[in-house]
Amino acid sequence: MSTDARAVLRRVGLAPKKSFGQNFLVSPHVVEAIARACVPDDEIGRARVLELGAGLGVLTSALAARARSVVAVERDRDLVPVLGQELATHIEDSRVRIVEGDAQTADPRELLGDVDPSSPRVLAGNLPYQITGRLLERAVAHAEDLDRVVFMVQLEVAERLTANPGTKTYGALTVFVRAAYRVTKLFDVSRGSFHPAPDVTSAVVLLEPHRPRLAEETETFRSLVKGAFGARRKTLRNAWSRVADATKIADAAAQAGISLDARGETLDVEVFARMASLLAND
Repeated sequence: MSTDARAVLRRVGLAPKKSFGQNFLVSPHVVEAIARACVPDDEIGRARVLELGAGLGVLTSALAARARSVVAVERDRDLVPVLGQELATHIEDSRVRIVEGDAQTADPRELLGDVDPSSPRVLAGNLPYQITGRLLERAVAHAEDLDRVVFMVQLEVAERLTANPGTKTYGALTVFVRAAYRVTKLFDVSRGSFHPAPDVTSAVVLLEPHRPRLAEETETFRSLVKGAFGARRKTLRNAWSRVADATKIADAAAQAGISLDARGETLDVEVFARMASLLAND
């Protein structure tokens, strides 16, 4: 199929919708690179992929050429029939199934089917920038149902996801995602790789789930992380003052080897997890 989004849109009489954050990939090189990241050579014909926001089906087609099956979720009802036309061959041979729906509520376990150890489960998508955070939360919530996540995000988000403790870009998002996944930035994607061109540079990130998670996202864990980064200039003693009684915080911190005079941005995921576990046990 064609990767010329402009030609396809002209043919069907549509235009990109700003309200949906639509920026269609038009670079064959980038499309193929994402497809390879989703389905490595040793998984060709075995991996099952759930694609969030199929758009015009350019990436869907590349995924179908490598995967055992692809479930393509698309919210824009004007694009669903276009996908049916563009992907007709793949749909006929049962390699692709199109689902009209919202990516924010897509359930990987339901859409990808039962767990099959021989068939890796992959979540992929060129994420609309305005809902990137919510889709990352969705990926974290379903980490146990997935073997790999490949997302296109803003470069700024990719840098936050891969940041080290003690840096300005390290924050709550980093901790929440890395509690569930190892994160690797694969490559940057220029603005010219899209139609229309976005205002920012993008990047493709690979998320590989920890087995088991480094930290369970309990209410205590969430409170500790949000408190630590809610006011970055505060010491942990002040930042955690509302999480639990001061004595409990001090005792747990001492056991965890944490100085309450430090700031939250200096703690790695495992330390947050240890602190949450100690408070929960107490």
